[in-house]
Amino acid sequence: MDIGLIIAGRDEAAAGGETFERVDPVTGVVATRAPSARKADVDRAVEAAAAAFPAWSRTGPTERRTILNRAADILEAKTARFIEVARAETGATGPWIGFNVMLGARILREAAAMTTQIKGEVVPSDKPGTLSLAFREPIGVLVGMAPWNAPVILAVRAIAMPLACGNAVVLKASETCPHTHRMIVETLHEAGLPAGVLNLVTHSAADAPEVVEALVAHPRVKRVNFTGSTRVGRIIAMEAAKHLKPVLLELGGKAPLVVLDDADLEAAVNAASFGAFLNQGQICMSTERVIVDERVADRFVELFAAKAASLPHGDPREPVVLGSVVSHRAAETVAELVEDAVRAGGRVVAGGSAAATTIMPATVVDGVTPQMRLFREESFGPVVCVVRARDADHAVELANDTEYGLSAAVFGRDVSRAMEVARRIESGICHINGPTVGDEAQMPFGGTKASGYGRFGGTAAIAEFTELRWITVEDPGQHYPF
Repeated sequence: MDIGLIIAGRDEAAAGGETFERVDPVTGVVATRAPSARKADVDRAVEAAAAAFPAWSRTGPTERRTILNRAADILEAKTARFIEVARAETGATGPWIGFNVMLGARILREAAAMTTQIKGEVVPSDKPGTLSLAFREPIGVLVGMAPWNAPVILAVRAIAMPLACGNAVVLKASETCPHTHRMIVETLHEAGLPAGVLNLVTHSAADAPEVVEALVAHPRVKRVNFTGSTRVGRIIAMEAAKHLKPVLLELGGKAPLVVLDDADLEAAVNAASFGAFLNQGQICMSTERVIVDERVADRFVELFAAKAASLPHGDPREPVVLGSVVSHRAAETVAELVEDAVRAGGRVVAGGSAAATTIMPATVVDGVTPQMRLFREESFGPVVCVVRARDADHAVELANDTEYGLSAAVFGRDVSRAMEVARRIESGICHINGPTVGDEAQMPFGGTKASGYGRFGGTAAIAEFTELRWITVEDPGQHYPF
């Protein structure tokens, strides 16, 4: 299907007329043809947002809340269409896209609720006769950059709270799912969002550097939020630093799930399977390393391998658990990591077929050590490694032996002990007796280390998308020393 940019509420072609194609990773058929924007298109989108900002920033919270809640209803009503479009663009299964729409609607409703929670305070002043106020106000034009792996959740998250706080936004769509991201902008417009408040820019992979640089550098853009790889996140952070612009970064992960010697092994297996293989392991929070106390490791591996082998994989249009990874290159990366681990002494106990297609089985590799690439590198695919720890202290050491720090999990029947372990793990998120994959619209979501900084979600996000100002009302007849 052919789509256009959305600038100032209008369907637009790229200024140079260029387009690019996104191909269905399963069928090889063109799923979407979209404009390949360049700097001139970025300038148009940002200027449209800047023109719309003054009126939108003065719009009352009730009206903003009404629009966001209406958008949530419309989004849910389009579930079947989102499944059709996103499945063709990303290769994901219908249930995963359906979950995306459900959580996307919740994010919109949470943002709607936050419109009346953007508050300030009276700060006591030492100066006689002075009323000192700290309050938050909209910033201006913000840029949101969303990835393809959770296409509805992450694109909605990139724009919902910025809009709720009274900002105007330019959404940079992923080149992998431009139609899916366009549908979100269309939904907000159908809900009554004024023209220009939210604009959409699409681009080819080749033009991504020019588009990103233009968005970050534009003088009217005040802040940026980006969800994606750590490699690209570093580039965006460096570009933003040149212009002294704050950024919110939610980047890669290598999430550990620690299984202590007193864990309920069947519960840990269920959580590890869900966390490792949901959406083919293509989630920033995916369980990539299961760190198991060696006293229970043999039994855990036996149960985990059986569980992984039981998960059906195939065409995402069929009733399967694992659909397609996003590209042949992604499949090749997973295969390379598995082969490297096997050469170094790892043992494939489930899955492990060669990357001949984009459809891969759930794969478990036992006996992985910190010297192997599979321990270090984000696989972003349906493979998880099992690492054996001597004890709880060693498990924490292994969990922290990574540049990443987004999500983690700890399993143990002694919750106080599990909590102590969780507190020692270096991650922005940690779940006790739950999977590493989990998100709720109202939670402070974000990571540490190379997984980024800043927080999406609930009241924590208000600070990211507003400016805190200090204003005083003073006695005009006050005394001055000269």
